Formats: sequence, structure tokens, C-alpha cells
Amino acid sequence: MNSKWIEGNDIRLLENGEEFFPRVFECIANAKQEVVLETFILFEDKVGKQLHEALVVAARRGVQCDVTIDGFGSPDLSDMFLGTLREAGVRVHVFDPGKPFMGHRLNLLRRMHRKIVVVDGTIAFIGGINYSADHLGDFGPEAKQDYSVEIHGPLVSEMHRFTHGALIQGQRYQRVRDWWRQRRNARTPMADQPRAGTAAAMLVVRDNGDHWNDIERHYRIALRAARDRVVIANAYFFPGYRFMKEMKRAARRGVDVRLILQGMPDMPIVKTAAMMLYHQLLRAGVRIYEYRDRPLHGKVALMDDEWATVGSSNLDPLSLALNLEANVIIRDRAFNQDLYGRLEKLMCASCNEIKREELGELRGVALVRSWVAYHFTRLYPGWASWLPRHVPRLLPALAGRIQAAYANAGSGKHAAASAKD
Repeated sequence: MNSKWIEGNDIRLLENGEEFFPRVFECIANAKQEVVLETFILFEDKVGKQLHEALVVAARRGVQCDVTIDGFGSPDLSDMFLGTLREAGVRVHVFDPGKPFMGHRLNLLRRMHRKIVVVDGTIAFIGGINYSADHLGDFGPEAKQDYSVEIHGPLVSEMHRFTHGALIQGQRYQRVRDWWRQRRNARTPMADQPRAGTAAAMLVVRDNGDHWNDIERHYRIALRAARDRVVIANAYFFPGYRFMKEMKRAARRGVDVRLILQGMPDMPIVKTAAMMLYHQLLRAGVRIYEYRDRPLHGKVALMDDEWATVGSSNLDPLSLALNLEANVIIRDRAFNQDLYGRLEKLMCASCNEIKREELGELRGVALVRSWVAYHFTRLYPGWASWLPRHVPRLLPALAGRIQAAYANAGSGKHAAASAKD
């Protein structure tokens, strides 16, 4: 897939599950030909059950439904949940990066982390929101703050081709009779979508092949071009050294660079490592805001008054070096302004700005501990990426398969899957 600017799109920002889930479920309910959905997490809670019902109803009226989940992120789906989908005709695929060894999954760090929906080749969604109740405000203090986008226009055709290509690549090792059945049931290719708006956009993915650093590279290009403002809101922020260098250079040449990060990270090592990161960035003039209202799960950014991105990719080594990720990059003043308004509200009402004088100096044991934690957090997934790069495989979701494959991987609880997403 070659990332390229595609003109003529209409792109709408959706904030949190309250805006995202009703639109996705409505589009599935109105689907006429097909639904292709990818997600890292699908839980059997009230949101997962709503998705389940929408897919079952659509499949029973003849809509071709393909759902891809990650086995690590979605380990606890019951036999009844999967069986009902299968009986209705929904094809559920489990991303399985490697065979378990003695009952253990070895590639715990390699995940299908994308969140994409394409309906009838005419409407698409992409972002960071999973299908779980913790993306709704009524979940309580642990409800997540996150974003997605709804897309109409020619970019949808590109996303349609990408999701179908991912299915074909993942299933290439299945038996010939499965391939023949899929070929026999294949639908007529859908026509490219007409212009629907004024936004230029591109789909950018990260994989373990030809696109291993595309998302980070586009961020760095935009940082080098920034002249006025940069706002990055990201749940897990430990980017590469070149990324950090571009941020500091932008701040030093007078760009208003702001970071919105988690105020209450779920892993102690993240807070320890962040101290060194904070000192480096604050010295360069970057402003840092810690979001305090609820867990931050967003992966969004904007630069100047046109460029913006929304997607699944964190800015940490897991997302930038190991996971399969997908972002959309948007060039549109109206969308940029909408995203900026929402992030500015977050900074003003729900964040604490971190001041350099409040941190104090890192010295002695604290300096050594922070230095080790920062560089370990930054580098350890990169070391794992030196291992042979497998071809991602998709396996049919059969009753009991997910639980059996991953029960020994320490992912049997919802909290384990959602703690680092």
C-alpha cells in the first residue's frame, strides 16, 4: 500500500463511545452488502453485545460480515457469543502472530492493534476506540477519553482495499477448500467513491514489512514543517530519538508545542521513565499537560491550522516497532479547528500543566533510576523486533480456541488486555 493524499473527503471527529458507537451500529444496521471490522479489543459486555446483535441481524439478511480481533486483546469471548455469530454467517478471524509453544504464546508483544470499520465500501471509521464499555462515561472513573473519525469520500475506497488485502494476506495459509469457498462467495468489487467534501487525507499503516516506520515518519515530517503550533495527545508517549529531536527543534524555533499525556499511568515504570522525558522536553520549551479526569486513551495530533491525525498508534515502542497500526492523516482547516477546540478544552478544564521548577533536578539515585527506566522503556520492544518477522495469520474463531490459545499467556482478564492499548 502506497500512502498518498486523496482529495475530496468529508471527515467528522467522534469523541468517546457516546459519539462513536451509535454511528457504527447505525451504519451496520443499514448495511446492504458488507461490513469489514478490525479491532484489538472486543469484550462481551454491553457494548460488545450491541455489536454482536447488529452483526447477527445484518448477516441474517445477507450482508457479508468479516470481523478481525486480536487474540491477546479479546481473549474471553464465550462459546455462545462466537457460536451465534458463526451460525448467522459472520466470519470472525483471530489474529494469531505465531503458534503457541508448549501452550504459551511467545509473541506477546506483536498485536493487531488497528480499529477500522468499512461498511458497503461507502462509509469508514478509524481511530483508537475499542468495543468495550470502558469507552462510555457511565463506566465510572476508569472510563477512557478517546477519539475516532467517520469518513465519506474516495479515501473510503482505499480503506476498503486495505481491509480486504489484510484478510487475504492473513488467510493465505488456510486450506484450498476455504479459499475456494471465499472466492465463490466473493462480491463484485465496489466502485471508487465520489468526492464528498473538501478534506485531503491519507491512510498510513505500520506493519512488519514495507511500512515498518511510516506513521512515525509522517509525524516527523509534519514536525519539521510546523511553524505555529503543535498539539499531541497520546496515551503512551515514548517516541524515538529522532522524533524527540524534531519536537525540541520545533519548540526552540518558536513553535508552540504542547503534549497532553496521561496523568495517572497504569504502570509505575512509565511514571519513572517520564521524569527524564519531562526534563528534556521542558528544557527545550515544550509545554506538558497531564490529563487527570479519566484514563487518556487518545492517539491524536494536530500541527498548524491544517494537518491532523487520528488513529490507533500510540507514540511508544510497541506501536512504533511491533504492533500492526493504522492512522488517517488529514489536511483540512475545519477538521483541524474542531480537534484543536476539543483538545484546548481538555487542557483548560481537565489537565495540570507541568512546570519545570515543580519537578526539581534529577540527581543521584533518582537520576540513575529515571535514566534506566526511560531507555529500557524506549528500547526493549526494539530488541524484540530483531526476532524473525513472521507473516501475520488469521485463524477462524472456533469455540474455545481463543481461551485455549491464550489462557497461559496471562491475558485472561479484561484488565490485562486493556491496560496497555
